[in-house]
Amino acid sequence: MALKQCKVLIKGKFLPPQLIENIETSFTAFRLWEVEDEAAFLAEQGADIDMLVTSGNAVMGAPAALIAALPNLKAICSNGVGYDSIDTETARSRGIVVTNTPEVLNDCVADLGMALLLDVARRISEADRFTRAGHWSQGRFPLSSKIGGKVCGIVGLGNIGQAVARRAQAFDMAIHYYNPRSRPDVPYTRHESLVALAQQADFLVLTLPGGAATRHIINAEVLQALGPQGYLINIARGSVVDQQALVEALETGQIAGAGLDVFEQEPQVPDALRQRDNVVITPHIASSTRETMAAMAELVFENMLAFARGEPVLTRVV
Repeated sequence: MALKQCKVLIKGKFLPPQLIENIETSFTAFRLWEVEDEAAFLAEQGADIDMLVTSGNAVMGAPAALIAALPNLKAICSNGVGYDSIDTETARSRGIVVTNTPEVLNDCVADLGMALLLDVARRISEADRFTRAGHWSQGRFPLSSKIGGKVCGIVGLGNIGQAVARRAQAFDMAIHYYNPRSRPDVPYTRHESLVALAQQADFLVLTLPGGAATRHIINAEVLQALGPQGYLINIARGSVVDQQALVEALETGQIAGAGLDVFEQEPQVPDALRQRDNVVITPHIASSTRETMAAMAELVFENMLAFARGEPVLTRVV
């Protein structure tokens, strides 16, 4: 297929500008977010769309209704490693190719996970607010928690989980993990259940995939097992944590604190989390560095070019 004959629907103005520019230069592209009447546009031109470009976050993705409105869709190229917001079953049933951007974001996501861990344990953001407010002259800031010698419990020991483990080891932390399948290729301590891992962990770091299979896998029982000296760090998906159970655990002192980059109803963050000093929150920015965004955008575009030319895509999910 000639590239300009390939019609691409771009969903989401928050995709990297360079990616949007490359798409619009090479293909015939439509910006869905600029359409005044989305339903009318899809009814009129949906059948002409060959390729959809989106991301894996909850606001974008590719739900079944959108895929249904694109009856001749051949490929979905996602800017992100997670694809739980893309209806992969519908795509599979129609023979639609789905790609993502694994590997290129591992380091930056792990960096932020470690930063959240350090921040909430050492109370860095809280101390920053304390100092800016002029409270230092009134007395010393309260004590924080040491990192070295503690257990970093990783839930989901994939590529990002292993990147977190390497960073935690540099801080002299012991690495324990829970994974559905054993990983004999790693020298870390595996636990047979989430509860067993939480009981041993000082920091429970979530790097597992989102989706129906892992929804609310971190529940009240797991949080209770983590205990009043334990911290929860989530750089996975907001859906993997029962957010109400987390709020209750924080309010009752069942856990010591949390570092959160993702939430159940993004971009909404409950007041009960925003107003707590022992919770560090960031707006889903784990992969948001200039370098990683550029690498992800390049991989999305390479997948698009390969598909349009009839070549195998580089990082196929479906």
